[in-house]
Amino acid sequence: MRCGPVGTHVVPDAGLNLTCLAARTVPGRVRTLVELRLVSWGLDVLCDDVTLIASELVTNAIRHTPGREIRVRFSREAGGVLLAVWDSSDVLPMRKRGPETVAGDVSPDASALETGGDDGTGGRGLPIVEMLSSECGVTVTDPKGKWVWSRVTA
Repeated sequence: MRCGPVGTHVVPDAGLNLTCLAARTVPGRVRTLVELRLVSWGLDVLCDDVTLIASELVTNAIRHTPGREIRVRFSREAGGVLLAVWDSSDVLPMRKRGPETVAGDVSPDASALETGGDDGTGGRGLPIVEMLSSECGVTVTDPKGKWVWSRVTA
């Protein structure tokens, strides 16, 4: 199976090792491949969580390195799975600080109307990944880039 011009290596009952150009169609392809692999391993109970994590990590990699190469590795471990996504950006993922609100305590945000400002739809991916993962993190690579990874136990 091909994933962009670089390729995908899928071995029955083995993990995934994909190299793709960062394109908008890649998150859907990765979700499908991850789901198929989970089902083949008998870990379909993890499908919802792991495919959401895959979507978040791949989308972030694409957002930070459009048109460049990204890599996805997915493997089975004792008691769960490990998903890792590499991109060439040296920018580390940062958790977006959300507004602290209490019911009835919402006020207008004038900065929301500024050109180039955050429209409030981004920044939720890392907290979702953290919540669904047993463990997650970032490993910086030399000379550039990083692996962002998530471990999920069954």
